[in-house]
Amino acid sequence: MPQLPATEGRIFMSKIKTTFENKKAFIAFITCGDPDLDTTAAAVRAAVKNGADLIELGIPFSDPTAEGPVIQGANIRALRGGVTTDKIFGLVRELRRDIQIPMVFMTYVNVVFSYGTERFASACQEAGIDGLILPDLPFEEKEEFQPIFRKYGVDLISLIAPTSENRIAMIAKEAEGFLYIVSSLGVTGTRNEIKTDLSSIIKTVRQNTTIPCAVGFGISTPEQANKMAEISDGAIVGSAIVKLLEKHGKNAPEYIGKYVRTMKDAMM
Repeated sequence: MPQLPATEGRIFMSKIKTTFENKKAFIAFITCGDPDLDTTAAAVRAAVKNGADLIELGIPFSDPTAEGPVIQGANIRALRGGVTTDKIFGLVRELRRDIQIPMVFMTYVNVVFSYGTERFASACQEAGIDGLILPDLPFEEKEEFQPIFRKYGVDLISLIAPTSENRIAMIAKEAEGFLYIVSSLGVTGTRNEIKTDLSSIIKTVRQNTTIPCAVGFGISTPEQANKMAEISDGAIVGSAIVKLLEKHGKNAPEYIGKYVRTMKDAMM
């Protein structure tokens, strides 16, 4: 194993990285405000109670380019319902009264820019957000954000896609929190089969960093979660959870809890 570079300027221990220690992590994605923020809070608590190790909270955006129809629909419903970034920070502060596991935001560059990058980073720290995923932020442009979020103790989480190829090692060496391995080309959504050669991608990651990696995009069944846990440090599930919210509305948290328990048990 080569000597791994220390991340320059780090003054804190990543809560995200430590949550992967000695276990495979199940990461649940929930779009904030679909159908309303009270249901979001109940869904988060149901997921945590049933074994979720990390919560990924989606801040709705009018043009979510990385998302498939399911999560696009959730974004539209949430925005029509009047959700705002400030209201979502309020949600996080309320959740932090009893939720201890790491929580990260997934949103888009325009959301952060329009809020004000430093203001957004400071609000993340104050509310208790541990990391940020920006799927439309090119790796080469992350320096516009990373120093600011590092200042406030928030990990800027990088994505590695099947198209990353010769950039995988470079991205891995500079990773924070965890690496989000995109399982398939295209947008989010459940898939019957994942055909990408994830093992070779993860092998390159392992050679270049000790940061954990989790696989997302297309995972919806216990069998898929088990397979991802065998080759990586965790599995990320979004569309399957959002479908439950779309189908059951305010009653969805009960179904989400049962679903998360099934997925987590498959990864043990």
